[in-house]
Amino acid sequence: MDDLESLLEDYRLTTAEIFYHLPDHPDLLQTYVWQSLDRVPDFPKLNQFLDFWENQLDGKLHSVRVAYVGEVEASDWQYSNCILTVH
Repeated sequence: MDDLESLLEDYRLTTAEIFYHLPDHPDLLQTYVWQSLDRVPDFPKLNQFLDFWENQLDGKLHSVRVAYVGEVEASDWQYSNCILTVH
């Protein structure tokens, strides 16, 4: 699936800031930034990643902040009048 097809099927660039407790020092928080094309509003890829985190990694999740790019609008697209080839 190419990027345009993804955007047209409700996939958006999604960024999650994940706060988790350090395994050796549980009173300290660390952050991890995750980014991918994901489907809005249910975020299946992010939920799959968070399930993996909870089941496979030692650092207990504290919180997750999610941001995503909004819908594609006509103003986001520009057409070119020519194509140049540089050798």
